[in-house]
Amino acid sequence: MSKKKILLAEDDVTMVSLLTTLLKMEGFSVTALQADDDVPAAVRRERPDVLLLDVHLLHQSGFDILDNIRNTKDIANTRVVMSSGSNVRDECEAHGANKFLLKPYMPDELITLLKKTIQTD
Repeated sequence: MSKKKILLAEDDVTMVSLLTTLLKMEGFSVTALQADDDVPAAVRRERPDVLLLDVHLLHQSGFDILDNIRNTKDIANTRVVMSSGSNVRDECEAHGANKFLLKPYMPDELITLLKKTIQTD
């Protein structure tokens, strides 16, 4: 069985390091983007099982990124888990996020949510 791929769009370098280590320890393949990378282009290139997307990136809005993904035919069905320190679950879901995770969260919460999201068709 091949490793499930997580694409990580997060601008906090400490969080990126921690998440990359955690996810790899849990058996995932992880690609972390730079804060201002073109996320939809990376989704198209990487074809992740899940995009873990921060709501507030350095110079980008996670909502705008998700809208772009949902409106782009070849990547519209990408599974997206959004996270934020603010409880914006309803807004994330309105934009088409599959799941939302409120920061700070426990590692087990993230792993369980990612596995459920991957299993969802």
